Amino acid sequence: MANNSISLRSLLEKEKINGINFLDWFRNLRIVLKLERKEYVIEEPLLDELAANAPRADKDKFKKHMDDMVDVGCLMLATMNSELQKQHENMVAYEMIQNLKEIYEGQAPQERYETSKALFQCKMTKGTPEGAHVIKMMGYIQTLEKLGFSLKDELATDLILQTLPDSFKPFVLNFNMNEINKTLP
Repeated sequence: MANNSISLRSLLEKEKINGINFLDWFRNLRIVLKLERKEYVIEEPLLDELAANAPRADKDKFKKHMDDMVDVGCLMLATMNSELQKQHENMVAYEMIQNLKEIYEGQAPQERYETSKALFQCKMTKGTPEGAHVIKMMGYIQTLEKLGFSLKDELATDLILQTLPDSFKPFVLNFNMNEINKTLP
């Protein structure tokens, strides 16, 4: 099984999650974790800390969950682009998946198509897709929160919208005129 596991992990390493391929990446992650019998780590939150006098079987189960959680978390981080790594490096595997789902699965299929289309058509000056720019900005906002300077959702959204290139002016205008109320992800 070790060889199968290594060859399947190459699926994830070949195409890192970059903001537009979440569904494909997540499907491949689930395949790898199912083979390794670790899929539960992304489906179940971390078990509560055990009491010192807990039965040995419970302690073994807790240790296995912790070990698998570290292994899966490292695998996930290794298969993310650097902006997503920075954003998720202090999370456990379950929290990473919940956050990524909130960011990427919240889009309707048409929105995902439009986002993907825009990401491929529009490039920033350094060749980075706008989606990567938004993720980077979200990382900066999360860093500010960790430093004790939280931005309200509306201000954070405005900050991101104002840093988009001029080609997004019609989108920003539409967003503001229709009072679209979306969460930051």
